[in-house]
Amino acid sequence: MKNITVFTSNQPRHIGLLKELSKVSEKVYAIIESKTVHPGKIDGFFKKSNVMHQYFKEVIKSENKFFGNINFLPKNVIPIVIRMGDLNNLKMSILNKSLESDLFIVFGSSFIKGDLIDFLVDKKTINIHMGVSPYYRGSSCNFWALKNSDYNYVGSTIHMLSKGLDSGDMLFHALPSFEPNPFDYTMRSVKAAHLGLVTHIKNNSLYDLERVIQNKNLEISYTKNIEFSDEIASDFLNKGVSLSVFKQKVEKRNLSEFINPYIH
Repeated sequence: MKNITVFTSNQPRHIGLLKELSKVSEKVYAIIESKTVHPGKIDGFFKKSNVMHQYFKEVIKSENKFFGNINFLPKNVIPIVIRMGDLNNLKMSILNKSLESDLFIVFGSSFIKGDLIDFLVDKKTINIHMGVSPYYRGSSCNFWALKNSDYNYVGSTIHMLSKGLDSGDMLFHALPSFEPNPFDYTMRSVKAAHLGLVTHIKNNSLYDLERVIQNKNLEISYTKNIEFSDEIASDFLNKGVSLSVFKQKVEKRNLSEFINPYIH
């Protein structure tokens, strides 16, 4: 692959994807929307509170385990850094050469609208949704799957970008192998998404995968960020998960429910 353009954010998992893609392309253009790397401690997408701080300490610990800390980018990654939410106010001309790439990927950006979404849909852009669609859609999907004891529905969906939120045709699901720590388990699903995507890029098989329309009748949960409250997070931290049920559901998940599953 010659050039790849990625619309993403600035957490270690987003930097991790850029590093993986830099291994399989000559150049990676990265449009990075920046937000706090201390969620829960500093107000941002998630509010500042003691409970959120404790919750995200566990998230960050797992994120560092799989992706390291925030770090400098490889030499062949060319970034533009903007504030989260500013993307739709950029003139297309500012993105210049990044719009001439061979492959476009969205992972963790703000909701894209206007001329840019029209362009990206036309370019058959790939979106990484952290959640197993069509079962779990919206915000913090893998948290809610854990909260509902749907451990078998923790994972990610690699699908075609669409104008609707996470509603494009699916290419494959990336699923984590069992981890006894639920935070590690969900973060492993991010790693599975990265590795699965890079594998298909290397094999030139990404666009050979059959596109599967999302069946909204299978939807279990559609959540919004406002629903992830202190009370909900505190309840999860205090109760945790039933390890025996957790392991059993993961190891006995029905793979026929998933599209071309890639397991890591």
